[in-house]
Amino acid sequence: MSGTQKVEDFLGKLDHPMKAEMEAIREIIIKANPKIEEDVKWGGPSFAYKEEMASLNPRVKDYVPVIFHKGSLLKDESGLLEAGPKGRAYAKFRSMAEIKAGKATLEKLVNDWVNLMDE
Repeated sequence: MSGTQKVEDFLGKLDHPMKAEMEAIREIIIKANPKIEEDVKWGGPSFAYKEEMASLNPRVKDYVPVIFHKGSLLKDESGLLEAGPKGRAYAKFRSMAEIKAGKATLEKLVNDWVNLMDE
């Protein structure tokens, strides 16, 4: 089974108050760059290109956290990313309006990751 099919199955069975928001974020990430691959890891959808890039954490119920595993390598002048421990960075989306507002930045972060991995 492909990673995409695993993610679709996972989301299809997921009972979550922000499922629609999670699906919207997933769509932005996978459409941002065709090199991005997805799978289910660490209990949620995960995205990679050459290395693990980011994961969604469905255990959080009041917003959708996008965890960039090596977020400290990314430059975000928008303020979307919050620094976390061990080089991680987090983007937190609490509504479809926040997702819409952060779409261009999220796409940029995905493409910045691909460019970084291709250097």
